[in-house]
Amino acid sequence: MNPIFLSWGIALAATAGVILRPFRWPEAIWAVAGAVVLVALGLLPAHLAWQAVGKGADVYLFLIGMMLLSELGRREGLFDWIAVLAVNYAQGSPRRLFLLVYGVGVVVTTFLSNDAAAVVLTPAVFAAAKKAETKPLPLLYVCAFIANAASFVLPISNPANLVLYANHTPPLASWVARFALPSVLSIVATFAMLRWTQRADLSGTCARGLPVERLSANGKVTLAGIGVTAIALLVVSAFDMQLGMPTAVLGVLTALVVLVKERRSPLELVSEISWSVLPLVAGLFVLVEMLDHTGVIRQLSSLLATATQHDEAMTAAGSGVVIALGSNAVNNLPAGLIASATALQAHSPEHVIDTLLIGVDLGPNLSITGSLATILWLSSIRREGEEVGFMQFFRIGLAVMLPALVLALGARLLTGH
Repeated sequence: MNPIFLSWGIALAATAGVILRPFRWPEAIWAVAGAVVLVALGLLPAHLAWQAVGKGADVYLFLIGMMLLSELGRREGLFDWIAVLAVNYAQGSPRRLFLLVYGVGVVVTTFLSNDAAAVVLTPAVFAAAKKAETKPLPLLYVCAFIANAASFVLPISNPANLVLYANHTPPLASWVARFALPSVLSIVATFAMLRWTQRADLSGTCARGLPVERLSANGKVTLAGIGVTAIALLVVSAFDMQLGMPTAVLGVLTALVVLVKERRSPLELVSEISWSVLPLVAGLFVLVEMLDHTGVIRQLSSLLATATQHDEAMTAAGSGVVIALGSNAVNNLPAGLIASATALQAHSPEHVIDTLLIGVDLGPNLSITGSLATILWLSSIRREGEEVGFMQFFRIGLAVMLPALVLALGARLLTGH
């Protein structure tokens, strides 16, 4: 069999495994298995596979820090405390609680990243739904959809932003000028459509007037750790530095302070974290490396360069749509790598790259496998006993993502020159 066709077959099978989860095995098993088979059959040299794994180092560190902070928040009662405050502010209205959660989601995604919205916000929202005695899924969907819809407000709002610009993001003022209007339209359209799809489950009333207990000392330490991390990410981003190491260091330091105060072993804390997301990301990076090794990216860059010369505006719009849909096939983090390498080799103009970024960030709202944030969200809700299937999410994603994508791409093209 032709080695290129065999490589593609293995990659497609691995991707299908991640999406469909045969035998209900974790997504990571399929991604890693695909990567291992590619190397074992000699279709991808081992040193290239190892280099591909290394490319995700900053992402791994970022996730480690965020997962530590999230588990601390759950253990120390921080999320329960936040949940009670949210329920009381909602004053017995599930619709008001939905709006409140959405607003908090915008803030968390903007200043802590979309992965943080999935990892840190989701447990708090589930706790709020439980205390409010209302259906949890409409509120949990907020965590998933806003994590992508608000992920291009700032460069730090999505690690994929840094990947796509090859860690050389535009200055903050330029970024805001280019993405402010698309971000607003994306956030508003996503809210409107998600609220519409969940209207039946948000009817009626919910609990109110819950007693607010004092936040424990360690809960305050965890809250402070999350706040300091948010400030650190803004500062690091302003100096065009990678986000992973600061996030990991602050997550570890916060955990150490709490564990020392409690005089407890870190083993229990570590054992509660869903570490499988790390090999999942590594496997996806290897699958993307296979595309480069077989010449796919070179062909894509040639195609993009030719199309741009023929009709720049149409190419920008089409590229955004294609990468938005493609992100759901291979996950938006490796899709961002493909888009970045393709645009770099094609010497693409600014607004073509910007539409690629919008597609990479917003397109994954179509499916549960579209972004790392959504996979993290899925892992979080499974821990709480909830399950959302591929088609269940897809039906909502179809209604929510497409209008937001059209509006965001249209706004960027209108302000593109």
